[in-house]
Order: sequence, then C-alpha cells, then structure tokens
Amino acid sequence: MKSEARSVGLPTTDWAAHAEQELKRAGHRSSAPRSAVVEVLGRQGCVLSAREIADELRADGRDVGIATVYRALELLDELHLVQRLDVGEGTVRYEPAHPSGEHHHHLVCDSCGRVSSFEDRDLERAIAHLAGRLDYQVGGHDVVLRGACPACSSA
Repeated sequence: MKSEARSVGLPTTDWAAHAEQELKRAGHRSSAPRSAVVEVLGRQGCVLSAREIADELRADGRDVGIATVYRALELLDELHLVQRLDVGEGTVRYEPAHPSGEHHHHLVCDSCGRVSSFEDRDLERAIAHLAGRLDYQVGGHDVVLRGACPACSSA
C-alpha cells in the first residue's frame, strides 16, 4: 500500500519534542529505539504503517525491530500522541496527533491502497454546525473517504 505524505500542522521537530515531553511526563524513560520511532513519525506529514517505519529506520542504519516499533506505536497511541488510521485488510497506519488539534483527513483507494490526505474548511464548518445543531461537544473527528484513486478509476 502506498501513502502520499503531505506536511500539515506543527513543524515536525515541535511534534517530536512535544511527544518526548509527554512520554517523560507520563513516567516513561527515554529510549533510543522509541525516540527513533518518534523522529520518523515527526518527519512525516501523513500516515505510515509499522512496517514502513521499521523499513525507514533500517534504511537509516538503525537496528530497531518491528516488535519494538509496534510497542512504541501502542504507547504513543495510549498517550494520544498518534492517530490510527485503519486502511483495511488488517493494515493500520499512524500519524502524529498535534496538540493544537490541527489535522487533516484521508482518502483511501480500495484498489491499490494509496492513502492521500486532504483538508477542507467547508467540511470543518459543516461538522461544527452539525455539532451546534445537535447540541453536542465534538472533541475530535476522523473523516476517511474510500473509493478509487484517479489512477485506478481510469484503469
């Protein structure tokens, strides 16, 4: 599966520093493998799978096993430092969860698995309007649109 990264939100070094600070605040001592996972996630503008993170670490010459990557991602998820995106077929991808709440949404191609991000102010306004109409305080939301990417729909 392909993911198309696009940098959105907090500068990457800020998110990585924030994540490290939150890990420390939660009582977790610093570890080089976990910090490496945080660093890789911080460089991304969109979602990565655990395998993609492990592959990138290996390409950087860092010996971090896939089990360690999964453990790091589980901890980051528990602390709400990453957002999980289930793209189907048992594949989960992760991206930084910015403390400001700034975020983007995703398009997932059901044919090739490509993941693209998008932002839409009108959609955000519609969600806020709906929350007001329903007298509901929305703490967060995820929008995933599934279908066929341009390459697969023209094939």
